[in-house]
Amino acid sequence: MKPIANRYFADLPKEVAVVATVAFCVALGFGIVAPVVPLFAQSFGVSAFAASSVISLFALMRFVSATPSGWLVNKFGERWVLSTGLTIVAVSSALAGCAQTFTQLIVLRGLGGTGSAMFTVSAMSLLLRSVDSQHRGRATSLYQSGFLFGGLAGPAVGGLVVGFSIRAPFFVYAFTLMLAVIATIVGLPKGLGHPTIDPEVTAAEKTSPMALKSALKIRNYWTAMSVNLTTGMTAFGLRSSLLPIFVIEELHRDAQTSSLGFLTSSLAQALFLMPAGRMADAKGRKPPIIFGTALLCVSLGALIVDHSLLVFLLSMAMMGLSSAFLGAAPAAIVGDIVGNRKGGQVVGVYQMTSDLGIVVGPLLAGYLRDVTGGFTWPFLAGLIISLITLAMTTTITESRSQKTNLDTDYSTTSN
Repeated sequence: MKPIANRYFADLPKEVAVVATVAFCVALGFGIVAPVVPLFAQSFGVSAFAASSVISLFALMRFVSATPSGWLVNKFGERWVLSTGLTIVAVSSALAGCAQTFTQLIVLRGLGGTGSAMFTVSAMSLLLRSVDSQHRGRATSLYQSGFLFGGLAGPAVGGLVVGFSIRAPFFVYAFTLMLAVIATIVGLPKGLGHPTIDPEVTAAEKTSPMALKSALKIRNYWTAMSVNLTTGMTAFGLRSSLLPIFVIEELHRDAQTSSLGFLTSSLAQALFLMPAGRMADAKGRKPPIIFGTALLCVSLGALIVDHSLLVFLLSMAMMGLSSAFLGAAPAAIVGDIVGNRKGGQVVGVYQMTSDLGIVVGPLLAGYLRDVTGGFTWPFLAGLIISLITLAMTTTITESRSQKTNLDTDYSTTSN
């Protein structure tokens, strides 16, 4: 029997394994530090709103830095932007652990958000153009698996680390990020990725970046961005901000029940990430993107009509399953559009939509919760947005190449 790593990464270039490893290191460290950030902020004597702003600023800086990061990718290459972005987050995190004032902390976390955008845009850009159309879904799923498993392991390790000091998680996060930097420098070839994946790709396509205005003329690109925005608003933003309150106020359960719900969601996503990626490669991008969006609609609808513990857990499982399918397929569509060209700005704007959703989703859900005094309208707003997105997904054209490139030998094209 082949080792697990060999089975999963067979027929894929080594870049996929490298960026998946980087994703795991980043998510592991982030999972350790994320629960501590608001508590550390409050230790400076600021309000809960000010403490929460540290988290919001990180996401906001990711959002505004995505497009410049895409330009940097086109100018200097994925490898340089990836290692530089990781280094910025590592250094800023270590300095944040030494912060003596709230102002120092929030400035350093904002700087970390900029580095995080550089990392995510360059990693996704490299990933999507390092594989051909027949492997793009599976490669994306493996990359996201690194984030998911790192995120699951992070809080468990964080519980041990924070016992030493509330500042310790920042230094551990910096350490895991430096491991990611080492993996990037050692594991990735110099330059901008694979130069000769598809022999039919012209030299001009390999060297010239794809213009953002060209991508914006393609309906599938708008659909992929809409799905990414919807997922950010609902499966991440609304779920993270509103459902813990829903569990306590509506279900009359404790925080442990909320944690159980999130664990259920993560496990469902972990179980179906790879099947979702294979489906996107074997059946095309359209079936999984429709299935994932429909599941998201059902999960939100269930929370509207039934406020029981069983339905809550089933809804969380469906959200996790939806995230598995809506992670691989839309990103694969963007990869199909960019092909083997440099696509830093195209990928950057695509990434921006998720960050925008994560920023806007909690604000919209919180506003509707305060105005209406209940949870029906926030869930209904998420459902309406998801239904509109579902309608868009049913009318897109298939973007997966029909060429049979499953026997591509990437080992001969790595330098």
